Amino acid sequence: MAWNEPGNNNGDNGRDNDPWGNKNNRGGRDQGPPDLDEVFNKLSQKLGGKFGKKGGNGSSVGGGGAIGFGVIAVIAIAIWFFAGFYTVGEAERAVVLRLGQFDRIEEPGLNWHPRFIDQISDEQLVNVQAIRSLRASGTMLTKDENVVTVEMGVQYRVSDPYKYLYRVTNADDSLRQATDSALRAVIGDSLMDSILTSGRQQIRQSTQETLNRIIDSYDMGILIVDVNFQSARPPEQVKDAFDDAIAAREDEERFEREAEAYRNDILPKATGRAERLKKEAVGYSERTINGALGQVAQFEKLLPEYQAAPEVTRNRLYLDTMEKVYSSTSKVLIDSESSGNLLYLPIDKLGAQGGSKSGSRSTKAPSTYDQIELETQTETPSSSQSRSDSSRQGRY
Repeated sequence: MAWNEPGNNNGDNGRDNDPWGNKNNRGGRDQGPPDLDEVFNKLSQKLGGKFGKKGGNGSSVGGGGAIGFGVIAVIAIAIWFFAGFYTVGEAERAVVLRLGQFDRIEEPGLNWHPRFIDQISDEQLVNVQAIRSLRASGTMLTKDENVVTVEMGVQYRVSDPYKYLYRVTNADDSLRQATDSALRAVIGDSLMDSILTSGRQQIRQSTQETLNRIIDSYDMGILIVDVNFQSARPPEQVKDAFDDAIAAREDEERFEREAEAYRNDILPKATGRAERLKKEAVGYSERTINGALGQVAQFEKLLPEYQAAPEVTRNRLYLDTMEKVYSSTSKVLIDSESSGNLLYLPIDKLGAQGGSKSGSRSTKAPSTYDQIELETQTETPSSSQSRSDSSRQGRY
């Protein structure tokens, strides 16, 4: 055989290359399997020759083999010990299994576990701070028997790593099915017009509440952070009609906002104007009443004078009235019988003075009886007649 060199098969002095040490077997059918005890003994002798002292007796060989096995054992234990160290990230938690059964949850940092006894894999390192998301969508039937396509997004995070990994078979898939179930339940209890227009916020809240009840019953270590109602679309066959309805509702809301803004703008102005008119009316009332009371007081003072000299009083009243009437005209009245003197009338100046005088009188607008000066002494008829004649001559 190839184990033995040629020429050394017939004697004991040649070199035997048989690894099993079968020197007496010359090859052939009588060669059997080697003895295991003999193989281990020879292996021990070789290790003893390397790690022990090279001597000529068997005791030194046996002691060297024991030392070699000890060194190998120490190295193996050191490798096993250092292989048990692992690091858990700041946002992670490690779920440790001991002999296939849940044992503990390790916190972030450097940790150690007995290798081959405790089991830790990448799947058992769970991020408990990351916000995860999934999307649920589908065509669903509404309460009024219409069909609508709805899309909703769910944001969640892991609250209990052990429950997330081992309470259910696949927590993410279970959450997706629970979201689809909750969404279909809420859509089936809502009207299509509300879904497409004003009821989105209510649908989002109802879906989140229903989903929380479902995952609480599963107890799978997931916490819902937020639920977003992304879109709702009617079927393509009636999409145009629903778009018109939505546009009309938006116009209605816009008109309502514009009307509200107009009301808020015009109402304070109208209120202020009403208050101003009320104050003006009160002022006019007080002014009119006071004027009437003043005239009454003047008439009461004038009454004794009128009773004493009625003719003189009538003339005074007549003259004052005529002065008031003709003060706004450009005509000049002259009593030509009282005097024969030649009078010079500057027509151009009188016209200008008449216009300015009428304007000033109109601005002042005094009462007729305010200009009456009552005489303190009783006049005779002759003196009053002469005074009236002189006043007529001096008027233009």
